[in-house]
Amino acid sequence: MEIKIGTEQILRLLYILSWIIFIGVCVEAGGFIFNALLMLVFNPADLKIFWQQVDLSGLYEYDRGYFGVVTLFMIIVAVMKALIFYLIVKILHDKKLDMFRPFSKEVERFIFKVAYLSFGIGLFSHWGVNYSKWLMEQGAEMPDLHYLRLGGADVWLFMGVVLLVIAHIFRRGVEMQTENDLTI
Repeated sequence: MEIKIGTEQILRLLYILSWIIFIGVCVEAGGFIFNALLMLVFNPADLKIFWQQVDLSGLYEYDRGYFGVVTLFMIIVAVMKALIFYLIVKILHDKKLDMFRPFSKEVERFIFKVAYLSFGIGLFSHWGVNYSKWLMEQGAEMPDLHYLRLGGADVWLFMGVVLLVIAHIFRRGVEMQTENDLTI
């Protein structure tokens, strides 16, 4: 007996996975925001671990302003990742994917938004990594860069460009589908 997995089951599975990832990136973004505010506002001298074993105390002691900039990069990247998964969960929850009419304005807007967010993540990750490297050259004590969750800028930029191409293809598909509907 052969088990056949259809599009509906795959979309349901992707919906569940998207929710799990969305919750995870929201927790990460919230952790960054909460801990950054905690360290900047209350100045806890004994707090060595920033978030998930990331020790930014050396940077904090070096300069609070630099600490604020690095954590801002981390927060922006984390929030943008959460926004991407929010959009994915929303489009799957609202059932905006019509398999009989795949080229729709909603899907086109969704792809453009995800493309811009991916491109933004790539830019802020790149700037954050370069800024962190510059701080290390200045003598600031920094953790390994992969702990800052700013890696992969080139992948995010690549994904943003690919999604922009796909979004423009969808835009043309929407135009052709609309023209086709008008002629029939």
